[in-house]
Amino acid sequence: MTNPDLTQNRENFCYRHPDRQSFVLCQRCLRTICPECQTQAAVGVICPECMKAERKAQTPAQRRARRRWGTSIAADGRPLMTYAIMAVTTVFGVLQLLLDRFFDFTDTLLFWAPFLYPDLTGAPFEPWRLLTAMLVHGGIWHFLLNMLALWMIGRSLEPMLGRWRFLALYLIGGLGGSVAVACIEPASAVVGASGGIFALMGALLVIGRHIGANIRGILVILGLNLAVGFFISGIAWQAHLGGAAVGALIGLIFARTRRRDQRTAQILLLAGLTVALLIIVAAVPPMVIRTMI
Repeated sequence: MTNPDLTQNRENFCYRHPDRQSFVLCQRCLRTICPECQTQAAVGVICPECMKAERKAQTPAQRRARRRWGTSIAADGRPLMTYAIMAVTTVFGVLQLLLDRFFDFTDTLLFWAPFLYPDLTGAPFEPWRLLTAMLVHGGIWHFLLNMLALWMIGRSLEPMLGRWRFLALYLIGGLGGSVAVACIEPASAVVGASGGIFALMGALLVIGRHIGANIRGILVILGLNLAVGFFISGIAWQAHLGGAAVGALIGLIFARTRRRDQRTAQILLLAGLTVALLIIVAAVPPMVIRTMI
């Protein structure tokens, strides 16, 4: 900058490095900071002094989480994967509203166990339905409640796990929900992201326990939501139960393999869990279906 008004104004220079011109302000104290002094925060950047104050203000549970999870905490704290999942699900929700008037768009994505066993049922083989069912819902309220839960949990859990671990948890949890439906009630056709949502709750419960956080609140919410499925018709409690169980297992895997040198073991365990779910869905439901034919 050559404008004298800019170069002579000391507020346009970093308060810690007076020789470095900058036009970025700390979002907490509003002082000018150069790139070296900038630390990415949830919104904008903050200076080293404000970062130090923020760390001092953390609760014991937050400090334990930062120590134990280390670099797995997302750098900027923004739950971008949560927003991406919500955006994709919203697009399919809009398509569902528009296209169901002309053809059965929902029916092309919902999960129904017979689509996995063409030799037994005569239905076409469409295994992708194990996951595509998470993209469509049984109504506007079903969609809104699931997205609200995803937003509320994702803001806390994704920054702790990191974006790709969070996505893996959501998808494998959704798979676990569909597998549970196929094993317990293969005649039921289901839609909704509930398997993935309950997986997030199950993982948050286990991870919270491991870092010493107060988990009573999430335990009550998880228990109430599971109980509701048993008393209200039309709710696939099997998907809720399967998602929560798989999510708790994944939470345990994350909690026990959080160090950088354990990353390969973590990936192998997640892959092993996914394979185990596929083996279960290939072996157990056919035995149940044969008793129904």
